[in-house]
Amino acid sequence: MEPLVSTWLSGFDGIPTQAQNVNQQHYAASLMKLPVAIAAYRLRDRGLLSLDEPISVHPDFDSAVVGSRFEMSREEDQDPETWEAVGSQLPLGDLVRRSLTVSGNLAVNLVLERVGLEEVVAVLADAGVTPMTTVSRGIEDAPAREAGLQNLVTANDMGKLLTKLASGRLLSPESTAEIEGILIAQEYRDAIPLGVPEDAVVGNKTGWVDGVRHDMAIIRPADGDPQVMVVLTTGLDDDESEFRISEVARYLWSTL
Repeated sequence: MEPLVSTWLSGFDGIPTQAQNVNQQHYAASLMKLPVAIAAYRLRDRGLLSLDEPISVHPDFDSAVVGSRFEMSREEDQDPETWEAVGSQLPLGDLVRRSLTVSGNLAVNLVLERVGLEEVVAVLADAGVTPMTTVSRGIEDAPAREAGLQNLVTANDMGKLLTKLASGRLLSPESTAEIEGILIAQEYRDAIPLGVPEDAVVGNKTGWVDGVRHDMAIIRPADGDPQVMVVLTTGLDDDESEFRISEVARYLWSTL
């Protein structure tokens, strides 16, 4: 497969100043965790849940394929803290945070179980994404994957999602600030953040599986207008993909 790189750079108006292959689909990997987190905060904004509510931590879930279930693997997750809580409870807000800052797989499935796929689909619809972007299952949902249900994204749609989020058009001002604060606390900083000025405040979300590396970010420079950047890659060598993304980010920033 030929490598595919998709890029988006825009201000908060959502009009791209740089764009390449923006309507090409990529496997979403962990980028799907951001609309799940937004869904939780939207329900909080409507008074339908509390981020303080305790959530029972368990590794088995109903599949998106009705009547099927699946169990997750601890070895596939980079978030040991949530796994150590199996059999007990954690606050919903803690799970949201861990799903973004350390890209916790178990954490996001627990959040998704609480908010429901329909609410995540509503987030994407309100962000104005195209049918090319779908969140149709949780992480490691093998029955759904075998049935052809995939989580897919485009740079165009992730750009729209981030610009709507950053400009306060998806959440209340309080929730918008909280979500961006969580993204700023992201622990994986070796892609887009390395390609933009050191004094910029960057809130980013990464995603990766074998052969796929993505990063998307809200960037607030010390001088100049805030920007949204998305770099999606499929088919690059895993060992060099993060460096390549940082180089792409550096080039995109140089065009401003």
